[in-house]
Amino acid sequence: MSIIHFITHPEVTIDPAVPITDWPLSPVGMRRMRLALERPWLVGVRAVFSSTERKAVDAASILADQFGLRPVVVEGLGENDRSATGYLPQAEFEAVADEFFARPDESVRGWERAADAQRRIVDAVDQVIATATTAGDIAIVSHGGVGALLLSHLKGVPISRSDDQPGGGNVYSFGVSDRRLLSGWRRIED
Repeated sequence: MSIIHFITHPEVTIDPAVPITDWPLSPVGMRRMRLALERPWLVGVRAVFSSTERKAVDAASILADQFGLRPVVVEGLGENDRSATGYLPQAEFEAVADEFFARPDESVRGWERAADAQRRIVDAVDQVIATATTAGDIAIVSHGGVGALLLSHLKGVPISRSDDQPGGGNVYSFGVSDRRLLSGWRRIED
């Protein structure tokens, strides 16, 4: 059975003067991605997909290079659109994120609605599955917010922040054919 590993990018270099979509992985984030390469859960990866955001592309490139692959960029794998607010200080971001998950059918401060972002990420994963032509496991490198939305969908439960990752740089896995969860969130280097 082929597996999808939904991986969230680890730590980034935060710069309020740079658009969020252009933030690169930080040295710590790059180190954590390299540590993940040593983990047995990655040995079956034969395809790597990524969102268009630089931090995800950086992480996907580290994975793909390890396996002699080229990451495929899929726009639908992007994080929920927060361009209406741009960078927010951590405490303010957390409060807005709480509202995003609590009111999935509403746009909170101009952010993409959680319900819309969930449909988009589910459709993007379906697209990944349809276009992955090589037998084997698939690594999708994306973001925590949409990862939580996908996880709620896979579990068949309402959107909730309780499905959010415990910090950046995590992974959960599920079957390609049956979409059955094989694990919950765990750190990429575990």
